[in-house]
Amino acid sequence: MVRLDIISDPICPWCYIGKTLLDQALAQRPDHPFEIHWQPFQLNPDMPPEGMDRREYLEAKFGGREGAARAYAPVLERAEAAGLDIDFASIPRTPNTIDAHRLLHWSEVEKCQTPMAMALFRAYFHEGRDISDHEVLADLADGLGLDAALVARLLASDADREEVATRDAQFRQMGVTGVPTFIVAGQHAVPGCQPPEVWLQVIDDIARQAVNGAG
Repeated sequence: MVRLDIISDPICPWCYIGKTLLDQALAQRPDHPFEIHWQPFQLNPDMPPEGMDRREYLEAKFGGREGAARAYAPVLERAEAAGLDIDFASIPRTPNTIDAHRLLHWSEVEKCQTPMAMALFRAYFHEGRDISDHEVLADLADGLGLDAALVARLLASDADREEVATRDAQFRQMGVTGVPTFIVAGQHAVPGCQPPEVWLQVIDDIARQAVNGAG
């Protein structure tokens, strides 16, 4: 197996699109070698715990309503091309994602990290749910067979908060400035939303190297 780390934030639309495009490639190579691990990167590490009104946040970030509309036009276009019907209008608030990242961290231990990552994307981008809300996170955990009561207790504590923040900081120190960033075999960074053809080439290259190495 080849480790594939996905550095991501659950509220990053490009991360959702990028993983969807990767999945399209993996579906064409069901014997792919990747073992996927999700790594934390907060788009807004200084976001207040309660989050912000999404419209206010976007207008502040992109210089007003027109700037926000221009910034999101290519997102909508790429999402649609990838087959995703993202409902941005249903998202009332931009949340702080530290607790969502903690849940992803615990989900790795329970061997359901990728299903949890996709559940977070769906909850945020399709259902407009607040993925900083502990009840929402516990409900998502329950939906994947995790102990919701235990998750709720962990969320109410500071368990692994420092661990997640430290890993986030380490990726920034490595030079990661945007997500998604995919790291293949701990060595090769593949930035951004790559089309399935790029991933098919990566997978086929790995397969050829394995054959040549075995020979």
